[in-house]
Amino acid sequence: MTAGRAGQQVDDLCRACKTVRHHTVMATDAEGAIVRVVCDFCRSEHNYRSGGGVRTAPERSAPEMSSDETGSDLETLLRRVIREEAGLTPVAPAPRWRGGQLVLRPVSASLQEKAWPMESFFHKIVMLRNRLRTLEQQVNASGLPEDEKVKLQGYVTACYGTLTSFNVLFADPEDHFRGSGGD
Repeated sequence: MTAGRAGQQVDDLCRACKTVRHHTVMATDAEGAIVRVVCDFCRSEHNYRSGGGVRTAPERSAPEMSSDETGSDLETLLRRVIREEAGLTPVAPAPRWRGGQLVLRPVSASLQEKAWPMESFFHKIVMLRNRLRTLEQQVNASGLPEDEKVKLQGYVTACYGTLTSFNVLFADPEDHFRGSGGD
């Protein structure tokens, strides 16, 4: 098994794309072995299949690469720049939650509880945050009248405020949700 950490980039066979693509590690086991990844191209989540290993810097200079390799490197670079500019960079959960589980336990002991890997739940929260950011950008760039933009922006801000309860999951305070009381 390949050792890794949440947020690390690896190559793996994407279940949806049916080809080896760059992925972001979502979950590792207690020994640090990669368990679950998300495709950086199509955003599908799947178990890690060890298809390509940990990505490292290329050994050759660009002139020595084939045009296919150079195109792939350019594509990777463009995807990274777009993700970073859109605020879609990998976010890591706080160390105390890594490898943990989210458990929903019904009040009745006769009913079965439901558990999810914490990294999967954390990824859903991050994706929600990213989609709220995209919605906010779309509202600001729309041709709507200013009063409508302000109204919709208020709803988005309220959503951020509602999600502040999940800030405890984030390792970096810069990644926290902020409502109308935040910066």
